[in-house]
Amino acid sequence: MKTSSRLRYFIYLSILIVGCTTGKKALQKGNYDASVSKAVDRLKSSPKNTEALQVLGTAYDLALKDHLRKIDDAKLSANVLRWESILADYQQINQLGDEINSCPSCLTVVPNPQRFVREVEDSRYKAAEVRYTLGIKLLNENNRVSAKNAYYSFEKAQQLYPNYKDVKDKIEDAYWAAVLKVVVQPVIVNSNYYKLSNQYFQQQVNQFMADYQKNKFVIFYSEQQAEKQRITPDQVLSLSFDDFVVGQTFVKERVEKLKRDSVVIGETRADGKVYGTVRATLSIFDKKVSSSGLLDLTITDWASHKIIKRQKLPGTFIWQDTWASYKGDERALTKQQLQLTKRRESLPPPPDALFVEFTKPIYAQLVDQIGYFYNRY
Repeated sequence: MKTSSRLRYFIYLSILIVGCTTGKKALQKGNYDASVSKAVDRLKSSPKNTEALQVLGTAYDLALKDHLRKIDDAKLSANVLRWESILADYQQINQLGDEINSCPSCLTVVPNPQRFVREVEDSRYKAAEVRYTLGIKLLNENNRVSAKNAYYSFEKAQQLYPNYKDVKDKIEDAYWAAVLKVVVQPVIVNSNYYKLSNQYFQQQVNQFMADYQKNKFVIFYSEQQAEKQRITPDQVLSLSFDDFVVGQTFVKERVEKLKRDSVVIGETRADGKVYGTVRATLSIFDKKVSSSGLLDLTITDWASHKIIKRQKLPGTFIWQDTWASYKGDERALTKQQLQLTKRRESLPPPPDALFVEFTKPIYAQLVDQIGYFYNRY
């Protein structure tokens, strides 16, 4: 009970200390905005707090002067994006005013906090105008990198001043100028027998390409989609199983000589139970069916026909089975060994299933490689 009471006391004390902040420390550190906010919070709960009232008056005056100084400096600067910093300072001044207006006792110290409504709107418009003009300039450079930057510039203009001119259309234009269009060819497997098994891998690839969202400036198309939409690709991605082995079988036999002493081997009237040694020969069979292959990943530039990336992705799947037989006295065997002798050789999965299994680790590598490669676009 004492420990619980102490804990409650310390929690109460911590809350009291935090709640009693007046913004004085923030003021001393030059954090004028934070000082105003803390003083306002204190005065909402304690309207007559003398220290908080004093801090508020000083902090607000310094915060206002600091923001106005930054605005004047920015207006004289050569920074093309200066209107965004000007806007931010005007908005912060207005935010401080809103905080003070929400606190009746604060208005006794700062009766008329300044507000810059028209200036905020003017700065917002000019900031959007700069971003829009910059976007036009970048878009006219006619390359993907500049178009991508133009997209972000138009997007920022839209955020600053919604419906500024035809910015929505420009965002769309910039996006499609920046998008990398990649046509993914059907996965090739040089075997009629495994064409059906390859469909599983093909479906996985198709689903990944359709769901790809890591980079919105990259879009994957199947050959059918590209033809239907009359897409001229920037790159072509080719996948081919050009080397694979399915169902390679290895069987290994291990022979163990077993012996166990002090086993009851009989019984006589005179001596009772007779103990002796029992022996057995245990043959353990380990069977492994290995299936592996290589997927050739090739990315080619459509215009120049140059190979941009080429990589072999390996995959292996090993199916295993173990069983045993013995000769001799079964009492020489442990329970686990005896259980193993009751098992019989199992049939491995059919070849088409083995093909699917070794493609699974290949698919995982493919996803990683494609994600890593196209993140830079």
